[in-house]
Amino acid sequence: MQIASGNLLTALPPAGQEEVFELLHQRAGLKIERIVSSGQASPPGFWYDNPQEEWVLLLSGSAGLTLEGAAAEHVMQAGAWLHIPARCRHRIEWTDGAQPTIWLAIHYEVET
Repeated sequence: MQIASGNLLTALPPAGQEEVFELLHQRAGLKIERIVSSGQASPPGFWYDNPQEEWVLLLSGSAGLTLEGAAAEHVMQAGAWLHIPARCRHRIEWTDGAQPTIWLAIHYEVET
């Protein structure tokens, strides 16, 4: 048995032009990753449209997301989580530029 461990709030990458995606665990139908944002946003007109369900937890920083068809921007602060159904188009409007925005993202398949 192989044991893996770490700390999601340490060993952060330096702030840069791009978000940093770190794969923490993966198996059939499941992917867990840490995402570190430093002021990034989705490009104009770009929408994520993932075939998997997504559950995200904001560990630090803050962010604003738009879910297609929602009446208002969904603002997240540390501790907030959000379930995004498969094929729910969404975009990141902004992330905190003054401190790292650290996400824990879980992508998973739903059996029908």
